[in-house]
Amino acid sequence: MDLSRLEKLDDECWRIPARGAMRVPGVLYASEMLLRDMDDKVAEQVMNVATLPGIVRASYAMPDAHWGYGFPIGGVAAFDPDQDGVVSAGGVGFDISCGVRTLTTGLRREDLADAAPALAESLFLRIPAGLGSTGRLRLRAREMDAMLSGGARWAVEQGYGEHGDLERIEERGCMAGADPDAVSERARTRQRDEMGTLGSGNHYLEVQEVVDVYDSRIADIFGVRGGDIVVSIHCGSRGLGHQIGTEYLKRMVVEAPRHGIRLPDRELACAPLNSSLGKAYLGAMRAAINCALANRQILTHLARQAFHDVLPGAELRLLYDVSHNTCKAEMHRVDGVERRLYVHRKGATRAFGPGHPDLPEVFRNVGQPVLIGGSMGTCSYILAGSADSESRAFASACHGAGRAMSRHQAARRWNGREVVDELARRGVLIRAGSSRGVAEEAPGAYKDVSEVVEVAQRAGLAVRVARLQPLICIKG
Repeated sequence: MDLSRLEKLDDECWRIPARGAMRVPGVLYASEMLLRDMDDKVAEQVMNVATLPGIVRASYAMPDAHWGYGFPIGGVAAFDPDQDGVVSAGGVGFDISCGVRTLTTGLRREDLADAAPALAESLFLRIPAGLGSTGRLRLRAREMDAMLSGGARWAVEQGYGEHGDLERIEERGCMAGADPDAVSERARTRQRDEMGTLGSGNHYLEVQEVVDVYDSRIADIFGVRGGDIVVSIHCGSRGLGHQIGTEYLKRMVVEAPRHGIRLPDRELACAPLNSSLGKAYLGAMRAAINCALANRQILTHLARQAFHDVLPGAELRLLYDVSHNTCKAEMHRVDGVERRLYVHRKGATRAFGPGHPDLPEVFRNVGQPVLIGGSMGTCSYILAGSADSESRAFASACHGAGRAMSRHQAARRWNGREVVDELARRGVLIRAGSSRGVAEEAPGAYKDVSEVVEVAQRAGLAVRVARLQPLICIKG
């Protein structure tokens, strides 16, 4: 990225002054090294988002930002419905409510000394993964409606997990305001056989070791310590979310001119929050959030079964589940006044700080767990929302490493089999359904997640709690 177009506010915060059609400035949280490695299109997309009606304070980009569809991936923007604010399907993304959940196991590294290969096989057999993967659960029409309305609560009621899980899921497992009637038959058909599946791309299930603890007080409350074994699951709403995004983007492109909305990029198609189309999209998007929460809940149940097949003493308990492709109505303080805003987080994680009333009581004093996925073969992180996160970017943080090259470029550069063998030599067991998929997700195709996390902490977006090293990775 050309830094000459930016104003440096400090070592981790850069501003693009409002100019032209921009209603607010752009703000990028990144080190100079991360910025120089970003595509110039990230800045362009930040500026484009800043032109949308009703945007409040600034258009933000997180440290892991890279070029996306409409919004940059790692983009955050809040809109006021009372100021003609809009909702943008491109500001949520196609994999609606893609997110991460992490579970503790009660196991230590030594417990996996001889069991790791068998556990890898058990997980791979239990958990469907890959492009077009299908599960054993097939939903009829009434069951589909119940899932879209109930989310993880519905999954628990069907026997997939425990009621105690719900307290540690964003929205306590069920997104209010979901409207199954706003979800097309095509979207439902795509999802009918995909519940309880990982999918492909950057989605995964990893068995990880806690190798570093940076804040022991928060780690104790989160229930993690050095040498512990945890499990992280990264996936979203599968075909249903993608279909919803596709269909509503097309409708928003057509309808935007009727509301006097000038789009700097068709990919930023949007609708007023108070319009019938805006409300329909929000209802469908919330249904997709529930689909993703239910999907991760079912995968948790399957992971528990796989562990019990090999290590019967393991107790997989949910630490937290948080999404990073959503638009949510939240109360935020702007210029000293509480306002109800619709916060788009695309490739960005909600990061409520200590004392936030929407947090479960167990986390109220330390802030929300923020789960940062690394790339295959590299470390992941557990963070916590900071006291400054509200004022920095509407209580938002990064979501992962962020891609440094496209999947096509990665597939040309790496051989999947060689990647698997190299990671095995480093003690990481990979089980995947596609060699090309492994090549596309090679660790070198991503930014340095440790640099991203350090910048997030220095910028006041979140607080580092622990670092996780992969031992087993199930990929599509």
